Amino acid sequence: MAQRTLPEDDPEIAPFWRAAAEGKLLLKRCDACSKVYYFPRAVCPHCWSRKTSWIGSPGVGRIHSYTVVHLSPGPGFSVPYVLAYVDLDEGVRMLTNIVNCPTDGVEIGMPVKVTFEKLQEKVGVPLFEPAR
Repeated sequence: MAQRTLPEDDPEIAPFWRAAAEGKLLLKRCDACSKVYYFPRAVCPHCWSRKTSWIGSPGVGRIHSYTVVHLSPGPGFSVPYVLAYVDLDEGVRMLTNIVNCPTDGVEIGMPVKVTFEKLQEKVGVPLFEPAR
């Protein structure tokens, strides 16, 4: 399979990709309003504060919604694959892929846990698989 496209080299979110390469899921939490959010960015999307911190997540949740993709969007994607929104226990929703599960075995509400695909030494991607 071809290599996935690497994320932009952005120092603001580099800790997220590095942690994923080490098998850890990081989320952002606002120090002003205490809300956790994803996708990581410098400004809280809830209160617009710039006072934010990285927190570790166990990476468990449930599938909110999904679709099975049958047409590859580009290099690094073998079809069919599952594209899903996962609601993490921390209250954030992530767009991700469901792996290690047949496409016809995915269900809304299915418990999932994080797993990782290492793309480079300092870049990994969080994916989700059934929590058995």
